[in-house]
Amino acid sequence: MIEPFRPIANTIFRLALLGIGGLVTLGLCMGYLVVRSPYEMQQQSPREQPLQFSHKHHVGDLGIDCRFCHDTVETSAFANIPPTDTCMHCHSQLWAASPALAPVRESYRTDRSIEWTKVNVLPQFVYFNHSVHVNKGIGCTSCHGRVDEMPLTWQAARLTMRWCLDCHRHPELSVRPEPEVFNMNYKPPIDQAEMGKRLVREYHIQSLVSCSVCHR
Repeated sequence: MIEPFRPIANTIFRLALLGIGGLVTLGLCMGYLVVRSPYEMQQQSPREQPLQFSHKHHVGDLGIDCRFCHDTVETSAFANIPPTDTCMHCHSQLWAASPALAPVRESYRTDRSIEWTKVNVLPQFVYFNHSVHVNKGIGCTSCHGRVDEMPLTWQAARLTMRWCLDCHRHPELSVRPEPEVFNMNYKPPIDQAEMGKRLVREYHIQSLVSCSVCHR
């Protein structure tokens, strides 16, 4: 009886299976890398807004402190988007007739909030408390980057779970003196690790990495 397949067919079949398995694995790895890539996460991509607000102008050029607009950042889980009334503190007098500020005047007149596009977006199942981090010596730029250099705001950090855990496991590498939390120009000292360990003890910072800390 003539055999339909030669002995080498088994080897070819095994190599084909290995090749298919390798391609599937490669595809999964590539998909994972793409999903976590800066492009897919829109990292470093300026967001279009209904009003092209420039942090570079307000924070960098004029030196306005973060807390002037985001006045709940030290006391609340959320760093509030400022109401239009905050904008009008200045712009009722400065550039009061500028066409670029028409959406601000319209919002103030109608009492309807401007619908800003959120830049740093976390999943709904992730809990993040701004006040805890700010009051423990974590600077704004650690997560938001140099907003004082952003004409249009973009997401500076990856904001993945691994990125958060790296900081939670080694807070001494990120903590800074409390007076420097809102300082955009702060530079870590050469002895950051040594100073950080001292601040971790002084501020009673805990290295919390259990699931329930962020997933509630």
